[in-house]
Amino acid sequence: MFTGIIEELGEVIELKHELENLHITVTSEISKELKIDQSLAHNGVCLTVVSLGDSTHTITAIKETIDKSSIGKLKIGDKVNLERAMQLGARLDGHIVQGHVDQIAHCTNVVSSEGSWVYTFEYDNSYNNLTIEKGSITVNGVSLTVVNSQENSFSVAIIPYTYENTNFHQIKINDTVNLEFDVIGKYVARLLVR
Repeated sequence: MFTGIIEELGEVIELKHELENLHITVTSEISKELKIDQSLAHNGVCLTVVSLGDSTHTITAIKETIDKSSIGKLKIGDKVNLERAMQLGARLDGHIVQGHVDQIAHCTNVVSSEGSWVYTFEYDNSYNNLTIEKGSITVNGVSLTVVNSQENSFSVAIIPYTYENTNFHQIKINDTVNLEFDVIGKYVARLLVR
């Protein structure tokens, strides 16, 4: 379980395909503190650390993860948002995040707004995922508040701290991002369908 509060930006330094799996090696300040078999969110995708180097760690994405997230689109040099699993008893500064990406979205607009930025994302609503005004959404692992909620799109406002300390500063129009919709909202929506 995660909170959506990004700890560190990592950088992809190696990508290795093995059958349908993708091994991704990342360098970061927190890599040296990790353990093999530890869960770590990469752009909001919970993945297991499978090997460690001096200041690197490697994780493996299987076909299911590659098909349902933007992990398979990573390139050498890309920045990834990293968050270690939440500790029981710690403050929940963001919202409850599972690290299970629901689907991808595409950035359709970025507007600079007097010291902050407003990003708009469009997603396929055939999966029955939804956002609500002032509700929570996770974009590339970052816990955010929804503004301008529409049937298949929403916007988020990004403050300078988030812009500089996550990979939001790299997101451009047409880029693909990972979405995890609010887990409580998903359970409520599921109950209403029954």
